[in-house]
Amino acid sequence: MADNKFDNAKLEAAVADFAQDRQKENYAKVMEILEKSMVFMPALPPQGINEETQKLMSEGKPVQLPKEAKILPCLLRKDSGEQILPIFTSAAQIPQDKKSPALLAIPFQSCLSMVMASKGQVEVMVLNPFTHNMILTKEILEVAVKRRDAVKQQKTIRVSEKQFQELVHNRVTLYLMPKYLFEHKEEGLKRLQHEEGDFLLQFYKESYPDNQKISVAVTPEEFSVMTLNVTEDMQITRVDMPDGTAKKGMCYRVYAVWMHKTQEVIYYTMEKTEQGNYIGQVTSDGKHEMVEPAPDNGAEIEAVMNLVTRM
Repeated sequence: MADNKFDNAKLEAAVADFAQDRQKENYAKVMEILEKSMVFMPALPPQGINEETQKLMSEGKPVQLPKEAKILPCLLRKDSGEQILPIFTSAAQIPQDKKSPALLAIPFQSCLSMVMASKGQVEVMVLNPFTHNMILTKEILEVAVKRRDAVKQQKTIRVSEKQFQELVHNRVTLYLMPKYLFEHKEEGLKRLQHEEGDFLLQFYKESYPDNQKISVAVTPEEFSVMTLNVTEDMQITRVDMPDGTAKKGMCYRVYAVWMHKTQEVIYYTMEKTEQGNYIGQVTSDGKHEMVEPAPDNGAEIEAVMNLVTRM
């Protein structure tokens, strides 16, 4: 079914660029567009269609083929005997003396499936063979298959409202909050110490979509913030998270350390893992790692001080 309604302007522009400069970057750009495009494929008239449909096809007009129609592409043959599947960005790319009995508008991915199903009889495609002559080798087509399969394997993960709220909590404690403190340093810590739960709530609200149907799961009163000047150089701000965060896979407490002399923020987390409670650390470049097993609640500040001292 030759259909001139779809627009391959971007694809044709990319192919023209490649024809002028056959660099890998231009080839990759063509493939990126081609893999999502409709193309024209010369074919023999499918069997089992009525005369009216055959006439429309011979005139190059769009038709609706029955699902059971068997498509037989017209192949090119090299002197070596190798068969090649020709495809075109538009009917205008085919000279008058090279017209086939039928011209089908078909997704490139369907052409790819035909080649892969040919069991080696056809291993190569050529795009616009009479003009741009862009060869799609066996290796290139195999890469296209892998990319297609990778997309198919991607699944939409549905999470419950509770799971979403837990994901938001960890995003706040392991990304948004440390990022803010590393950027704003002492000024950021002072905001945390003065505004406490109201300050933290803003990070949670930031993580919900504008058209949210899920309510923010925490309130300012559920957070506890305490600041200790443990030495002349070291100040530690402890943030206790809401009670519901004391579960596996969650950060239930944060220790933000401020070093006066170096003007440096050091950020530690207390997290429940498969192996038990652990002290984690988020560094200024955003990396998150587990450091060592966490002690009992009463010994956490001493453990944090020891970690800072060993740095």
